[in-house]
Amino acid sequence: MIGRLRGIVLEKNPPVVVLDVHGVGYEAQVSMQTFYTLPAVGEETALYTQLVVRDDAHLLFGFGSREERETFRALVKVSGIGAKSALGILSTLASDELAAAIAAEDIKRLTAAPGIGKKTAERMVLELRGKLAGSGNAAGLFTAETAGSNEDIINTLLALGYTDKEARTACKNIPADTDISEGVRLALKNML
Repeated sequence: MIGRLRGIVLEKNPPVVVLDVHGVGYEAQVSMQTFYTLPAVGEETALYTQLVVRDDAHLLFGFGSREERETFRALVKVSGIGAKSALGILSTLASDELAAAIAAEDIKRLTAAPGIGKKTAERMVLELRGKLAGSGNAAGLFTAETAGSNEDIINTLLALGYTDKEARTACKNIPADTDISEGVRLALKNML
């Protein structure tokens, strides 16, 4: 099993990256979250990996963090989600965002990933609820954001163009009974 690679980036063609590890070129498919964090061609990087063996191919998937790899492993165990779908989900939602969406049973956010319909999203919630709690930053999301008390404020920030992660981080310390306009003002102030 190949668990981690460290080498020089030879090629970057989304979603594929080729790493030269002591003269051997390893081709790995990566999520867009990982792809955007990779250094330029010719520079060194490290990827956590997962080898997926199918009847017709051996595919190597690369991840920028252990948490992302563990989330990938959990996703492919869900009925109806293969490796490519799991990679698509991780390209749309970071590991902590996915954990928050599952904890909040936010089907709408889960169906934003390519190829994920309502039934698959519901199955993800059912099969992964509580299983992503131990992965990195996601641990706090299951307790702190499950209630969704600031969802209107978060949705307003999303409409203003902020990312889901930025919006949730900015709303973390805003009291649950805060009205939307005041909450948005406080969240924007927290972003400064």
